[in-house]
Amino acid sequence: MEKQNSQVIRGTIAISISAILWGFDGVVLTPRLFNLNVVYVVFMLHFIPFVLMNVFLHKQYSHMRNFLRQDYITFFLIALFGGTLGTIAIVKALFLVNFQQLSVVVLLQKLQPIFAIILAWLILKEKLRKDFILWAGIAILSSYFLTFGFKLPNIESDPNTVYAALLALLAAFSFGSSTVFSKKILIAHNFITATFYRYFFTTIILLVLFLATGMFIEIEKTTNTNWLFFIIISLTTGSGAIFIYYYGLRRVKAIVATISELLFPISAILFDYLVNDSILSPVQLVSAAIMVFALIKLNG
Repeated sequence: MEKQNSQVIRGTIAISISAILWGFDGVVLTPRLFNLNVVYVVFMLHFIPFVLMNVFLHKQYSHMRNFLRQDYITFFLIALFGGTLGTIAIVKALFLVNFQQLSVVVLLQKLQPIFAIILAWLILKEKLRKDFILWAGIAILSSYFLTFGFKLPNIESDPNTVYAALLALLAAFSFGSSTVFSKKILIAHNFITATFYRYFFTTIILLVLFLATGMFIEIEKTTNTNWLFFIIISLTTGSGAIFIYYYGLRRVKAIVATISELLFPISAILFDYLVNDSILSPVQLVSAAIMVFALIKLNG
């Protein structure tokens, strides 16, 4: 029992640290790359850490001999949804708001448990709670007021906010999907292997996109400051946070992971205020609190 409690504590701390790192990244680091193409940014944020992983983790390639066909499919789906679609969507959303209300984008992305639960029901055949529709509905309704307050969305006068909100929701769906597939892959593989092949498959997908769209000009546009942020993100809030997260995810239940991950939006709000002097309105703060409460109830 004592050993089990120790595992839970370590897992909770690991997920909490990764959540805070992601909150810092979403507000302070990634938005500083706004001068570059989004697909190029996401490609570099996977390519650089993957190259570094090959220096220390090249023995991971030996695991491919034991992969089942289902392992390849699951890793590809994790890379497609979590590494590619989700990351491109959230980075584009952060770029669109131009350092205004970055924490709103981050909070909207936290709707991912709703999609994860639905997909777990469809794919893993897990049962839906009886009150799922109630709490999911409250969370989605709260997310509307978080984004627009008491106003109606106006594409003509404020298109970027509308597009950023939609992209954040796409990111929520994508990351929710990735969470389900990640839980599945962690049953058979350790967190180091899971992280290595997440980056392996994501890098391949993004390399194809990079070559197909001919974005070589982006390399010339990359400033020294951009390269510095690429390296910082790659070593800390990128692959570093994913390693820590997968380490924790194997040691805790879904509800513990979900509550620990709430440090992501909470830290984002704090960093947005400290770094960008941006603060949510009273309506947004209340909406954010209700949304977070509803998400906790969903996983209770």
